[in-house]
Amino acid sequence: MFDIIKYYEKVSPELVEKFSRFEESASIHESMGRTGAMGGKIHPVWPGSRICGVAMTVEARPGDNVIIHKAIDMLKPGDVLMIAYSGDTRTGGMWGGMMSASAQAKGCAGMITDGAVRDTMLMKELNFPVFSQAVNVVGTTKAFPGKINHPVVMCGVTVHPGDLVFADNDDVVVVPREKAQEVYDITLARELKEEKLLKRIQNHEGTTYDLSGFNKIVESLNLTEEPD
Repeated sequence: MFDIIKYYEKVSPELVEKFSRFEESASIHESMGRTGAMGGKIHPVWPGSRICGVAMTVEARPGDNVIIHKAIDMLKPGDVLMIAYSGDTRTGGMWGGMMSASAQAKGCAGMITDGAVRDTMLMKELNFPVFSQAVNVVGTTKAFPGKINHPVVMCGVTVHPGDLVFADNDDVVVVPREKAQEVYDITLARELKEEKLLKRIQNHEGTTYDLSGFNKIVESLNLTEEPD
């Protein structure tokens, strides 16, 4: 198999656009049976960032970023660069401002890494979404090999090229390509249900405790409660 793969199946642009309308990553995570989330380990470098697109995976050696520059050159509109850096944040900031500008010019939807980045102010000025585990200004080498568009693992989540990626202030969630339509349908139903629940709460009809039936669960636990 080649180290650099160019052709792979992707979630359709139409489905990506539908996912982009969802309010939050939590709904998608819950709709997959509480899977697919990176557990809050990766955060946006500037608050309010959102990403919804198709995964383009990169495996880079900690302390080096030359393979990432190659990946940028291969980007297609709507791609999300998912850079697996072995969770290393100490050897340097492997992504910066000029790389953000280059990726943005190629139509990239954003970059997510379990490594560290730098030049965060320029990223904000560019309005280019970048998510990372840390910020580190230490420079990197340009000398070691890597892989592009192979399955990678980031924060315990396996990411395949072509998967759907949704990221917001709360977390990063990866939806397997072959399950994307099913997950979309479940998430849509969930968000519509929560929209109705929110209106009932705002109308003072009750709280999540009784409106969602949690009162019955608590009653079944046979807890002792101090009387009023």
